[in-house]
Amino acid sequence: MRRFGVSGARVRLLLACVLMLPVMCGAQERADSTRRDSVARPLPGVVVTARRTPGAVSGAPRIVAGMITTGAKSEVVAVSGSTTNIAEKVGRQLFAEVPGVFVYDMDGSGNQVNISARGLDAHRSWEFSVRQNGVVTNSDVYGYPASHYSAPMEAIERVELVRGTAALQYGSQFGGVINYVVRTPDTTRAIAFDSRSSAGGFGLLSTYNAIGGKAGRVTYYAYGSVRRSDGYRANGRSVSDAEYVSASAPLSNALTLRADVARSRYLYRQPGPLTDAMFAVDARSATRSRNYYSPDIIVPSLSLTWTPGAATRATLLASGVFGSRSSVAVGGFATQPDTASASGVYSARQVDIDKYDSRTLELRVLHEVSIAEKPATLSLGVAVSDNDTWRRQRGTGSRGSDYDLTLQPNTTFQRNLHYLTENVAAYAELELRLSPRFCLVPGVRVERGTTRMRGTLAYYDPADTPRDVRHNFPLFGMRGAYKFSGGGEWYGGFSQAYRPMILKDLLPETATERTDTNIRDARGWTMESGVRRTFSGGVSYDVSAFAMRYENRFGLLTLSDPDGTPYTFKTNVGTTRTMGVESRLAIPLGYTGHTSWRAFTAASLMNAKYVGGSFIASGRNVSIAGNEVESAPRWIVRSGVSASGRRADATVQVSHVSRTFADALNTVQASANGATGIVPAYTLVDVHGGVALTRLSRVTAGVSNVFDRQYFTKRPQFYPGPGVWPSDGRSIYLSLALQR
Repeated sequence: MRRFGVSGARVRLLLACVLMLPVMCGAQERADSTRRDSVARPLPGVVVTARRTPGAVSGAPRIVAGMITTGAKSEVVAVSGSTTNIAEKVGRQLFAEVPGVFVYDMDGSGNQVNISARGLDAHRSWEFSVRQNGVVTNSDVYGYPASHYSAPMEAIERVELVRGTAALQYGSQFGGVINYVVRTPDTTRAIAFDSRSSAGGFGLLSTYNAIGGKAGRVTYYAYGSVRRSDGYRANGRSVSDAEYVSASAPLSNALTLRADVARSRYLYRQPGPLTDAMFAVDARSATRSRNYYSPDIIVPSLSLTWTPGAATRATLLASGVFGSRSSVAVGGFATQPDTASASGVYSARQVDIDKYDSRTLELRVLHEVSIAEKPATLSLGVAVSDNDTWRRQRGTGSRGSDYDLTLQPNTTFQRNLHYLTENVAAYAELELRLSPRFCLVPGVRVERGTTRMRGTLAYYDPADTPRDVRHNFPLFGMRGAYKFSGGGEWYGGFSQAYRPMILKDLLPETATERTDTNIRDARGWTMESGVRRTFSGGVSYDVSAFAMRYENRFGLLTLSDPDGTPYTFKTNVGTTRTMGVESRLAIPLGYTGHTSWRAFTAASLMNAKYVGGSFIASGRNVSIAGNEVESAPRWIVRSGVSASGRRADATVQVSHVSRTFADALNTVQASANGATGIVPAYTLVDVHGGVALTRLSRVTAGVSNVFDRQYFTKRPQFYPGPGVWPSDGRSIYLSLALQR
């Protein structure tokens, strides 16, 4: 089932915005006569080479990808040249200097980056608008917003993170936006080559190879990456590959065309959850040997950028997320073993397949204006999206032990549904510079769309299955920034946000479960205020406080029919409030000979609680008001010392995450199956460094989890299965990077 095209009204709206551009440009010419007669002259190219501190964090510039970040808490993480374990995407190392980032290990090292901030859910980073080069990679923002796409970190130049007040420009997510920026080619050469190969513990082997350059008027970059690992746990093998091609060329002095195609896929053999007792005896053990998970995602994009003058920049971006997420598994708790019968026959496995067809057409405009003789920057845009998530689940699969998605003869999927969304969003923000030091950024976003669920559930009355959900939200926000006379800056803001209902929130799991016909999208707001400064001697800090309210959280209640028959009711069950402080500090410690020393710390103190709501316990509804939000650690602290010389550098990092609860009931004692209970605090030590062999070659190496701490980050309540999922113990890695 597939819709073709989008409504005529939405196309007309987008065309109207395009047609308004010449009017806006003309208005700017009248407002700024000093630029009217300026002549553009080509200048000779200049190549600047500098050494940066790999992994260091800085604030984002006021304009990023045509969008305003003034007044928002923002961080830019330098990844290129880092000595961290990027082959396995170790999140605590990548985001070592970003306060408050919670890293969830669930897919085996190197397969996916799962992060959250401010007490939100880290499952596949789905509380963020996840982007690559400004292109959305969330599989389906309205149906299943997980980001299954996963680029190799060797390809990433930097990571841009803007917190929740970015919701008006980037989308509805409470978390904000995280943008992975791919490395750019050396435009002084027709062709250049870049390679990085890694080997490490638990059978890690990976290679990344890229070419890029400038041939005539065309700038291009392409890479291919392959990685395999046996995994820390038994039955935890994974293989992955990723490819990317990008090309851009000027069509005229004012018009540039760019095309990108990115693909990632991996196959992960899932070792299954453990109980606490199993974890204590052998954290590397497995309870499953026949479970597999594999996403295969393609993200194409085509952009046209028009720069008619210094005052205006407009980008028309067409992009999509296409592909699948498939699994074949034997479900159940760790206490339910997957064993063969007396005759040697295993039970049939469950097959689940999602297919994603998400398309977005977005127009972004950045325009310099003058209001009441005050300079200002206007950022506005319109995004039209057309998404189809085709979900087929609970198919009766094979009894074998390999990756096989075929169903048993004469069987079908118990769930076969399309989740169809057409949505249009328009936003506008105005950076008004009231003085050389002070500016305000008011903004608005309007979301309007409809989601239609169509299909069948084998265990449910077909008449009750179809459901239409309307999204109609005006969102408002205000940010500000003030530059102090002695240096430094205050920033702060407020923004509304919402999270649309996704398939998981609407689909009845069993015949005795019902969905509230009046269920609503979750909504709320986020607020922050902070100060940041970088001194001439290299000392830098960023300290901020935040508050967030998340209303209409989704969950379950137990109700009864008039005849007393109980049933489970999916509805909005609670509201949470999160407050906290996030701080980052970097201090140069001086020199010993030709070696510079530097210390850093990134810490967050957070209080996340339910202020209202109920949860099912032992068949009855129990109030959870006052309970802590699950998987929201009170403390996340990462500190380290780095040394950097002429040819070598090294870092020692200590990471601490305090204990969390697995469920909203705040169950303390671990259950026999490991599904609920405390997630204990953990402290980890990592060491990594590198040395330049020649001008074009470099070796990096490190030890992750030096003291072999056995730990886990979360007890998932749904996918990939309730219980304990151990993170990696001590591992080593060695990488060789070559350029020519």
